[in-house]
Amino acid sequence: MVTKTEESQLNKLENQVDNGGGGAWEYLCLARKLKVRRSDKVLKYGLSILNDSRKRSSLGPDEWTLYEQVAVAAMDCHALDVAKDCISALQKKFPESKRVGRLEAMLLEAKGSWEDAEAAYSSLLEDNPFDQVIHKRRVAIAKAQGNISAAIEWLNKYLEIFMADHDAWRELAEIYVSLQIKQAAFCYEELILSQPTVPLYHLAYADVSLLFPYLPSLASAALEKEYKLHASDKLSVLTSTLKCLRVSS
Repeated sequence: MVTKTEESQLNKLENQVDNGGGGAWEYLCLARKLKVRRSDKVLKYGLSILNDSRKRSSLGPDEWTLYEQVAVAAMDCHALDVAKDCISALQKKFPESKRVGRLEAMLLEAKGSWEDAEAAYSSLLEDNPFDQVIHKRRVAIAKAQGNISAAIEWLNKYLEIFMADHDAWRELAEIYVSLQIKQAAFCYEELILSQPTVPLYHLAYADVSLLFPYLPSLASAALEKEYKLHASDKLSVLTSTLKCLRVSS
């Protein structure tokens, strides 16, 4: 999670670059370190370096890191020709790289070539079944095609391997909630067990419990826990409490 200080630092650098004060490379490095996409800015600043042979050569080995960063940003921005050029440069430099192969599969996905992308991801997973990015891309493909059952299946398989991924548990919970499937409660239980001091998980657990008439005690317990943890936020607790009262009345 990005802290307020880190976000402020990134915003300051962004304003500096936009106003002609330099610092594009520093911005790109910080965005990469914080795992922040900001794809439009990354694409713009990255190309300003890659298209300048002097600036590009001054990066040394980091040149290839920038090609990868810009390729991903270009796909986010649907600048597929730019992404293709970046990936081609990487493929020429690293012809046997599985990491570059992953980018090629992502480009197929960005083009909407779902079957080809899925085949490429499956092949890559055979070589490295613990590649988190590829597992998540398979979920994204299923969701993009509207195949929610497949997205649920891939997320469950992913979480069998990477049980500590809070974002994945939350994503699965939100899908279950949208379908009003009771397993959403289990997802929030996992989140509460791993991060018991996060108030939003307790509130979400209470809200989910209210969807099912046979789980009112879960809602009450979650609300009590939330109140003790986060008593200053009376409004959110009161809102959920009123929901409980309406359901039980």
